[in-house]
Amino acid sequence: MERNYSENKIFEGKNFTEENFDRGDYENCTFKNCMFTGSDLSTVNFIECKFFNCDLSTVHVSGSVLRDSKFKDCKIVGVHFGNSNRPMFSVTFEKCRLNLSSFYKLDLRNSKFTDCELWDADLTKANLSGLIITNCDFAGAAFENTVLEKTDLRTSYNFSIDPEKNRIKKAKFSIYGLSGLLEKYELEIE
Repeated sequence: MERNYSENKIFEGKNFTEENFDRGDYENCTFKNCMFTGSDLSTVNFIECKFFNCDLSTVHVSGSVLRDSKFKDCKIVGVHFGNSNRPMFSVTFEKCRLNLSSFYKLDLRNSKFTDCELWDADLTKANLSGLIITNCDFAGAAFENTVLEKTDLRTSYNFSIDPEKNRIKKAKFSIYGLSGLLEKYELEIE
């Protein structure tokens, strides 16, 4: 079966929950106000694509390539990014809701997170070293055996990171984030 190839196309207002999304390769394509909820995007390659105000909640990305792609103002709840093509993963998330999404064992060093919600996200065994994570809310997010060396979390909040179970050497935190590092000790910090 021949794979679909799309380059420099704009998809606007499409509801891919009702119409089929053609599997294949998408290069430098733009998706605006599109609905992908629950769609199977497995083995689809998104290279230098942009997603604006799209709903990609609970999509399946097994074996998909997400390389140099940008998501802005998107709802991406419950997505298991760890199932995507790991060596090719490099994305930018800006003002996105990534709640309940999983980045398990994913190398995120070529990714960016700005003004995002990552409530109850799974960052277990992920590599975030060297990232500047700007103004992100990590309420309930799981950090275990996560590499956060030289990561800048000074403007992010609501995280709970156990320094004994994560690699945090030379990571940057604000004074307001210290309680997130000491939570397991049940200290009262005023």
